[in-house]
Amino acid sequence: MLKNQNDPLYIILRSKKEATRFQILVEIAENQPALRQQEIAAKLGVTPQAVSEYIRELVDDEMVASQGRGSYTITPKGVEWVTNNAEALESYSKHITRDIIRQVSVWTAIAECDIKKGDIAGVTMKDGYLRANLSREDARGEAISDAKAGMDIGISGLKGIINHHSGIVHVCKVPRIERGGSKNVRPEMLRDILEKSRFTGAVGIEAEIAIINAGGKADSFFGAREGVIEAAVHGLDCAVVIVDEEFTDFLKRLETANLRYVIHDLISR
Repeated sequence: MLKNQNDPLYIILRSKKEATRFQILVEIAENQPALRQQEIAAKLGVTPQAVSEYIRELVDDEMVASQGRGSYTITPKGVEWVTNNAEALESYSKHITRDIIRQVSVWTAIAECDIKKGDIAGVTMKDGYLRANLSREDARGEAISDAKAGMDIGISGLKGIINHHSGIVHVCKVPRIERGGSKNVRPEMLRDILEKSRFTGAVGIEAEIAIINAGGKADSFFGAREGVIEAAVHGLDCAVVIVDEEFTDFLKRLETANLRYVIHDLISR
């Protein structure tokens, strides 16, 4: 995953300097405007002089604004840099815990048939859920208990690759209320998109109302961005109806998660 110097993971995980800049920016964002450089130095294991030099560079790079007398605030440019790197680290962490570490732990699945403790079960992904059966799937492990069809079951010692494909995210842009809100959305176009999506998220009240006007219902409003991403990772085709000012940042999030997406502009002309 560490490809080049433009990759956030390369920047943070390979470069001690960039990792320290990241940590200092987080500390500034958390404690602004007052900043105790000695406390940051002790926390990060560097000298106060080093912290002072890092802050000076961050000010020169327009990521931090100096208010004088040890008072600093993070700028929008700094917020964007921290956010992009934090999202990359979060995605990498999920990859480790979901795809690597869990290979040596117990996986929970839905039994598609009656399975007994000690049976070697195949595991696959269907409709967003892990499913266990007695077929010869590419990923197989041992059942740790009895389970009837439709019940949850634990599978240990899983080996092989779980066959599944990430879903497509349909990103549907709607205008903020100042630009017409849900009244300026083509409901028939949105209706067609919702009908072929298995999970729908609404970002913004304008988006929620647009979905209702199209005869649909959002599966998620609070935490909709991450809900859509999780559903797509688990193989569901999704729709996210999102206000235009949140649109660009969400596309960056999808690209960080390596998910396929299609953009739909629902704004009436």
